[in-house]
Amino acid sequence: MTNRLRTEIEEEIAAEEEQEEQQRPKKRQIPDNVFTQFFKKGFITTDEATKALPFVLFLAFLGMIYIGNRHLAEDTVRNIDKLTKEVKELGYDYKSTKADLAYKSTLSEVKKRADTLKLDVKESMQPPQKIVAREDEQ
Repeated sequence: MTNRLRTEIEEEIAAEEEQEEQQRPKKRQIPDNVFTQFFKKGFITTDEATKALPFVLFLAFLGMIYIGNRHLAEDTVRNIDKLTKEVKELGYDYKSTKADLAYKSTLSEVKKRADTLKLDVKESMQPPQKIVAREDEQ
């Protein structure tokens, strides 16, 4: 009886294991293509990968320098655009101030401002005279 019981228990355990295997999700099988064959068949060994590591790190370093240089160039371009706009704005201010000064320095405007301040300034009726200095009289 013990043998029979033991075989029944073993059969139940085997049946339970089969059910567990059926319930477990099956592992995905890796497709057999060029990339998997490249890495499975030993085209790149650990020794070759170790030897190539300094070159890979050098390429990564160059990539970081390239990215940093690109950011620096973009910042410089933005700064140049900002300064160009500021120069244009200051040029407009200069031209408007110069025009305003030219208008305010005309004879009629000076006369109006002198009248409002009551400075008792009169307009000259004679044209201005040019003074010429001779070199031998000094």
